[in-house]
Amino acid sequence: MQTMVKELKLLLPFKETTEVGDIILIVAKEPQILQYAVVTGIDRDDSRKDEWWHVHFSFLSIPLQKASWTLRTDQMTGQEIFTMGGEERFVQAVDVHEPEQSTKLNGSSQGGSEKKPAPKKGGLRRIK
Repeated sequence: MQTMVKELKLLLPFKETTEVGDIILIVAKEPQILQYAVVTGIDRDDSRKDEWWHVHFSFLSIPLQKASWTLRTDQMTGQEIFTMGGEERFVQAVDVHEPEQSTKLNGSSQGGSEKKPAPKKGGLRRIK
């Protein structure tokens, strides 16, 4: 599991925090899962002395499947691989926003105007 997580961290831009509305990647060894979900809520578990959270999320599948896991901060932010039912799990929010890029026209700072590159066309096409 540690090897897989290291490889994923090289491939994906992960966030250091997890908030409501974030897209998270969930990795499990058994049952074998590598799936995205959206965080729909995070509530403090007041029944525990340490910092535990009820993390509510919906798997991005058809149909949407809702789930709630009770995790510590380190577990829900990808700092710790944890076990559930004796099986390893990993959860971390993915930064789905493109990094801000600005390019100067003709490589110069003429008039201080900056222009963002034109968006790339998607790889999908409409078929009738």
